[in-house]
Amino acid sequence: MSDPSSRNKDQPMYAVPLGAGGATVSLYMPRVAPRQATALLHKVAAGDRLDLLAQRYFSDPFQAWRIVDANPTFVPESLLEPGTVLFIPEKP
Repeated sequence: MSDPSSRNKDQPMYAVPLGAGGATVSLYMPRVAPRQATALLHKVAAGDRLDLLAQRYFSDPFQAWRIVDANPTFVPESLLEPGTVLFIPEKP
């Protein structure tokens, strides 16, 4: 069930089995934001965090979701592997 206050409330969901017991968890499909021609590139270094990058580029750590949306993946933690190049969208 979707939280009506979530920014993802209209996003499709999919079920992921949690093991042999038949239990599942529902997850939102990743959002895909169009890449802007003027997007910045950021090469991830050890110790980078999404909230710190959002503070650096948007002056607001709560805008980290913008970075995640611009770099779709099923495993958000993989965005922070050192050497990964992230697209940073324009500041809102």
